[in-house]
Amino acid sequence: MRRTSARVRFAAAIALAGAVVTACVASESTVPPSRSTASVAASPDPVRPAQAVDADAFETRWPVKHVVFLIKENRSFDHLYGDYPGVEGVTQADDRGVIRPLTPGEDQRQPVDVEHCHECQVEALNGGRMDGFNISPEADRYAFTQMLPEQIPAYWELAERFTLSDDFYASALGASFPNHMYSIAATSGGALDNPKPQGQRLEDRLAAGYAKTWGCDMEGGLVEVIDAEGEVEKIPPCFDFLTEGDLLNDAGIPWAYYGATNRQYGYIFTAYASIRRYREHPERWAKHIRPVDRVVDDIEDGLLPPVTWITPRGELSDHPGSGNSFCHGQNWTAEVINAIMASPMWEDTVIFLTWDDYGGFYDHVPPVEIDPYGLGIRVPLLTISPWSKAGAIDSTQGEFSSVLRFIEDNWGLTQLTERDAIANNLAYNLDFAQAPVPNDPLLIRDDCEGPAFQGPDNLPSE
Repeated sequence: MRRTSARVRFAAAIALAGAVVTACVASESTVPPSRSTASVAASPDPVRPAQAVDADAFETRWPVKHVVFLIKENRSFDHLYGDYPGVEGVTQADDRGVIRPLTPGEDQRQPVDVEHCHECQVEALNGGRMDGFNISPEADRYAFTQMLPEQIPAYWELAERFTLSDDFYASALGASFPNHMYSIAATSGGALDNPKPQGQRLEDRLAAGYAKTWGCDMEGGLVEVIDAEGEVEKIPPCFDFLTEGDLLNDAGIPWAYYGATNRQYGYIFTAYASIRRYREHPERWAKHIRPVDRVVDDIEDGLLPPVTWITPRGELSDHPGSGNSFCHGQNWTAEVINAIMASPMWEDTVIFLTWDDYGGFYDHVPPVEIDPYGLGIRVPLLTISPWSKAGAIDSTQGEFSSVLRFIEDNWGLTQLTERDAIANNLAYNLDFAQAPVPNDPLLIRDDCEGPAFQGPDNLPSE
């Protein structure tokens, strides 16, 4: 086995301690026999109709009765907010000693993605100099871009009206997969990059009408993880470690995870597909995992439980490339938040909006190395609530585990790993004594080019 980069050539006990859980957790699952997706037509996952929950019935530390963790894709802090007044931001970049301006970004459809793997980020950090982002022709063209305020009216307005964090980081110095795992479990099980399909398996899966997966249904796929000696091991991306949902279950607190279905592009971002006792247990999956296409209707019908994760379909994720529209993605985010603000749940809700990794875009702040896996490159966080400190800039260090720590502290839960045990809980972004922030609807852009959905539902991604 080969060794990984210098950044992770240390014992990985911290993250693996959260990943290695007793077999009794996995034994809750009923594991169906494996089947080939090449020989069957795509069938939808089981879905249970959402039920209304009396969130007031559960005791909380603060007046917060609903938390929504909304996770978009692949944007660094400087790319979205580097020019926002008062933040630790820049409008020019250091490209290995050459100072170059950050030019306007693509607010419709950036045609290509910029590579943003673990090793890419180690190169971008360049020992803390933050000058190694130019790793390819695509990076030379797109890494050094920054959105103008008029390109991100809803995101800019959220910062003006609520609280923007400028010292918040992706949890893993890695790609989307490990960071989505951190968003539900405060660990990635040692993974720093995305799982890789084997041979013809992905093509067979797409031909059968299924979407690309990074989960337990990824037949033949493997993900590299770092073991306790710092060695690289390849394993299936199907884990048994505890998640925040399990802590909530133990406390009897309802929760849900909205994401793309197994037939929709963006299913790779549905993190619970990589947790065996959910992905391979149809009844448990149907209870907690819901199609994201239903989320606005469920909000309007008052059906969100106390704790909710929301990840979008790929086309609306803000992810560059693959025909995705940033304009349509921003509008979708605004529509979800507008629905919450217009609903009765708004008066006791906190929404945490972030992006899962830097996506190859420039950022000038070197992340702190708190363990062998992270922190990753800086991303924005917005704390959106009637209690948000309006227009404030939060400069307290945070990461995705900080959102989990807020949930744990609010409902009196324990912690999952060392990460959420040491994380700041973001409650300092809220003032429970202030007059509520007005819930005026966010601007919806009317100049998005073309339809949001341009290809088949299971368009491959990443």
